[in-house]
Amino acid sequence: MTSLSGRLFRATAPHIPTPIARAFSAPAAVFFHGVESAAPDAPVAQNHHEKDEFAKIARALKANFNVLPLGAIDEVLRNPGRHPRALFLMSDDGYANTLGVAADILDDLRLPWTLFVSTDHIDTGTPNPMLILRLFFAEAADGVYRIPHIYPPVALAGVAQRASEESRVMRQIAELDARRARVAISAMAKTVGDAVARYPAERFLLWDEVRALARRGVEIGAHAHWHWPMNGAQSLRTLRGQAAWSKARVETEVGPCRFFAYPFGQPADVSAQAWRAVREAGFSHAFTTVSGTLDASSNRWLLPRYGLPMRAGNVASLVAMLRAGNPRLRRWQEEMAA
Repeated sequence: MTSLSGRLFRATAPHIPTPIARAFSAPAAVFFHGVESAAPDAPVAQNHHEKDEFAKIARALKANFNVLPLGAIDEVLRNPGRHPRALFLMSDDGYANTLGVAADILDDLRLPWTLFVSTDHIDTGTPNPMLILRLFFAEAADGVYRIPHIYPPVALAGVAQRASEESRVMRQIAELDARRARVAISAMAKTVGDAVARYPAERFLLWDEVRALARRGVEIGAHAHWHWPMNGAQSLRTLRGQAAWSKARVETEVGPCRFFAYPFGQPADVSAQAWRAVREAGFSHAFTTVSGTLDASSNRWLLPRYGLPMRAGNVASLVAMLRAGNPRLRRWQEEMAA
């Protein structure tokens, strides 16, 4: 969906009564990031649902859909008409609170789910680069900063200028290859110093904790090695590494790893070389964050997913109406296969 159609979809779908919306259901995948016991620290810690709201969402999914383990996806893709209410539930990144909060809620409801981990962050504990970026623009002192590979220098002074500079730098840094982006983000991290410690929700799991989730029946997939777009700015070597290294780390630490989810996952974040690198690495399926339903997919390595809203609202109607994104999904998949 375009930005406008996406906004229209989010505005109108919750007002469609669930029994009516459910008639339009088709197999789909949805995802969240972390779940916190208390309200997350906005706007820096943006990735986390509040526990009670997440529990409401999970109950609504259980009541209105057939939530399946991801191992059932081949059957669903072969026969989507037999599984109109099939739903696959996923979590991205690998935050520690998926073990401490989300897993307990989903276990209580007996809902299967998949965790996609960014393996470099599990290995090192290094924060998500987006957290560093948000912290830099929220908390760095007023002044002019010369950030490697970012031109012109970043000038911070006042709310409006910070917002303008953040928007500019976010666009510019997303177009950097991973090596240069790491250098730029490292410079910002030195500026914010210990501020990261004030956001415990952003802590990543340890491998022992990932294994504990696997023992509870959670499917473990890969979310690239370093959490960065796999876009056209990345070399083929980098893309292959992002796919192959993450698969190898999960298989070494946990066990078989069949499934992949692209960081960010919008069309600007996934190149044609990226999905082919993921396929070549041996993944059987890969998920984007482009909305749509699974029956509309022509490419197993560019499957659609929908990011769950932070508030429960009428989430069942939202999910049931995801077919609204199918025209955009099909056009993009055709472009990527050309």
